[in-house]
Amino acid sequence: MKNGFVKVAAATPDIRVADVEFNTQNIINAMEEAQKNGAKILVFPELCVTGYNCSDLFDHSVLLKASRKALLEIAENTNDKDMLVFVGAPLEVNGKLYNVATAMNQGEIIGFTTKTFLPNYGEFYEMRQFTPGPQTVREITFEGKKIPFGPQILFQAEGMEELVVAAEICEDVWSPIPPSIQAALEGATVIVNCSASDETIGKDTYRRALISGQSARLICGYIYASAGEGESTQDLVFGGQNMIAENGNILAESERFKNGMITADIDLYRLKNERRRMTTCQPGAETE
Repeated sequence: MKNGFVKVAAATPDIRVADVEFNTQNIINAMEEAQKNGAKILVFPELCVTGYNCSDLFDHSVLLKASRKALLEIAENTNDKDMLVFVGAPLEVNGKLYNVATAMNQGEIIGFTTKTFLPNYGEFYEMRQFTPGPQTVREITFEGKKIPFGPQILFQAEGMEELVVAAEICEDVWSPIPPSIQAALEGATVIVNCSASDETIGKDTYRRALISGQSARLICGYIYASAGEGESTQDLVFGGQNMIAENGNILAESERFKNGMITADIDLYRLKNERRRMTTCQPGAETE
């Protein structure tokens, strides 16, 4: 961070549905590109390790084991990068399957943020395979290590108290009470969203207004990374509409139907000053 600014990025890599090895390599390639661009936070789409459209393949242990292995490999590749990375993946815990945003830093997995609201209407069937995340955070054992698991996990940068990051996943921000609201009240200044939002007529305009409005309501930075080309194998089309917003302003937006990366600088000092001025947005005296 320099003079209160932090460079962030949202990336939509090329993927193949259920081809974890191919997807992992492209995620790692995007991480290298983000590092060259100076990004300190990098966000990937929902379930991008496997692909969102795996459908009943999510029931197969071969795919889930490959995903776990991929998360370890991707995390290892953050070892030489000064970057907080969020990667969407499926995660089996105690016989249940969860949709998570995996946070990685300095070669380690440091948290699994779970998806709270699973769409099960229209073209979406997520509750066929996935379980909604728990109400509170707990620790799980992943490859021998204790890691936080649940909603509204806050990641604070050492020596940068203004930079507090929380994640939510796709439908969460479309819900009446998004998890990011409580995360912001508990101190999060940057919200990331690993998403797989499909395209329908006029949805891009609504999506843009939604992300812009959420960043304004919470006086925060908002990084939105969505699935793109490579996912469209069934009755869904994904445009990869990535956005970076700050306090109601869209700082960067990707060209739809073209995979790639966007970057922008978020002004944390401005957000901190605005929150101090807007007394209705300040955290309560006692927060968890």
